[in-house]
Amino acid sequence: MSDVAIVGIGIHPFGRHELSGMEQGAVAARAALADAGVEWSDVQYAFGGSSAAGNADTMVSMLGLTGLPFINVANGCATGGSALISGYNAIKAGAADLVMAIGFDKHPRGAFDPDPAAFGLEKWYGDTGLMLTTQFFGMKIQRYMHQYGITRSTLAKVAVKNFENGSKNENAWRRKPMSEDEVLNAAMLSEPLTQYMFCSPGEGGVALVLANADRAKEYTSKPVYLKSAVLRSRPFGSFEVFNSWLSPDRGDSPSVAAAKGAFEMAGVSPDEISFAQVQDTESGAEIMHMAETGLCADGDQERMIQMGETNLGGRLPINTDGGCLANGEPIGASGLRQVYESVLQLQGRAGARQVENASTAFTHVYGAPGISACTVLTV
Repeated sequence: MSDVAIVGIGIHPFGRHELSGMEQGAVAARAALADAGVEWSDVQYAFGGSSAAGNADTMVSMLGLTGLPFINVANGCATGGSALISGYNAIKAGAADLVMAIGFDKHPRGAFDPDPAAFGLEKWYGDTGLMLTTQFFGMKIQRYMHQYGITRSTLAKVAVKNFENGSKNENAWRRKPMSEDEVLNAAMLSEPLTQYMFCSPGEGGVALVLANADRAKEYTSKPVYLKSAVLRSRPFGSFEVFNSWLSPDRGDSPSVAAAKGAFEMAGVSPDEISFAQVQDTESGAEIMHMAETGLCADGDQERMIQMGETNLGGRLPINTDGGCLANGEPIGASGLRQVYESVLQLQGRAGARQVENASTAFTHVYGAPGISACTVLTV
């Protein structure tokens, strides 16, 4: 089977914009095509999706009516990762040599307001407020802090780091650095998480051009190789968003299996990773996912974050572009943003936030109702 390379990347800045979500996706698509030096008519397959901004396949009216197969992908926060995995598999299977994966979104202002019925739940679950994800994340990190000795200072330092990284990212939404005191003293939303420890629904678009690795040098002098792309759903006993019950026998998060599968497929171990992009729906999520994905042991985050090991210049920089906290979360684009940033870093194009000697990257996304997608990338 053919290896897969990423040969073109494009982004529409995240935040709030006048353009529709689909128009933002089209901007990202054109930028990715230009980065690869190809035309839309050269693309043989496309996979894409959004949660709130329309069917991605209708974007052909903006990009060109070439007749290519364009498949819509919808998988919650893993929509972008699922589009990428679909493109990866198309090339691996020999169905195409040049593929686009794209994600975009344009969410209304305010917190996500999902319908319980869409997740197989009864109306009572929403009426009690349990569909509000801020409550779930607050409960989950409270338990984790108690079990593993994570402090409020460490929660705040995650946000401080990500806002600092976002200030160096021209495509980030939140570009103002914040102090630890500002984060800790902000309005309390769901104990122990304050306002600035949460990301916000937003807008943006990301597109990637994938190619058969044997032809990658035709498009770029420095291809980035997608060594693995793995998605897993929740196993029995995991504690996930929108669980209306919990087994007394606790199981692993889907992130555990997704990360393990990605590392095994790539033939790379977690200690070989130069930097990582990890889902940070809120500060506690980044902390918990660090251990779930094998980047550290449970409880080690306290020392690592207090010592600055996950900062730019640290031993394992995490969320170098500011993550969801600084960029916001347009669901369709969020997972692809992580890969976009990883390609920039691996190609040495990340400017003020460049990680020195970056050679291997790991990305991780997590979302409702318990789905995780992970990748490993190398040069």
